[in-house]
Amino acid sequence: MTELGKTARLRVIKQLAFGVFLDAHELGEILLPSRYVPAGTRVGDELKVFLYLDSEDIPVATTLRPRAEVGQCANLRVVSVNRVGAFMDWGLPKDLLVPFSEQRVPMQEGRSYVVYLYLDDQTHRIAATSRLSDHLQETDHGDFQPGQQVDLLICARTEIGLKAVIDGTHLGMILKSDLLDTVRIGQRVKGYIKGIRDDGRINLRLQPAGQQGRDELSSRILDFLRAEGGSSTLTDRSEPEAIFKRFGVSKGSYKKALGRLYKEHLIELSKDRITLL
Repeated sequence: MTELGKTARLRVIKQLAFGVFLDAHELGEILLPSRYVPAGTRVGDELKVFLYLDSEDIPVATTLRPRAEVGQCANLRVVSVNRVGAFMDWGLPKDLLVPFSEQRVPMQEGRSYVVYLYLDDQTHRIAATSRLSDHLQETDHGDFQPGQQVDLLICARTEIGLKAVIDGTHLGMILKSDLLDTVRIGQRVKGYIKGIRDDGRINLRLQPAGQQGRDELSSRILDFLRAEGGSSTLTDRSEPEAIFKRFGVSKGSYKKALGRLYKEHLIELSKDRITLL
């Protein structure tokens, strides 16, 4: 099924001076303007395109890739605000509208927000909302297991921690006790299911639990050193941001892992370097 707001592979059925027409099945024939047509394209070729409405609300195709599609979440920047709502840069010439009614908090120009893209039932236009709970599940129905690794998009700060989008389908919570100072709103990180509460809501953590996490981090450090030729300047004195960027863990966890590897005579530590033995 071919849908607006989604990427599809469509066949070229007509070639004109101003572009090519694609067979979009249920949506009919859709124009791909000439500036987006790959060189050497002929009738019968299949092209990977994104489908949306142009400024005149006519379905059109592009080979440009938006930062998110309908049904997905993304952290996008507001480029302007007017009487209709906020407009966000999503990688296409026509900016993405977030109506005022779909803003969890009033959006400001120049700031970024995590939004969910949807197709408006009445206008058939692609729009976005920061009211994520209207579209994502907040309780687990057997989809996750404690300890399971998941992809997270940090989306909001609350009194008890940070909210995150889980695998693009659910919302969960990282409690303050499980937070790392380096995590920011809009950041995509690997995480783990910490547990499912009695009400079905999902608790998350940023590092594996217990011995599993310690063993995994130690193995990753050794693999990293081998890939770096046996040594690295990422020591226990490095900045927390640099450690998190490379390993996705806190500086405290990294220091403990280095200490264990040192005691096991697997690495040598100095002020400015760690070396594989």
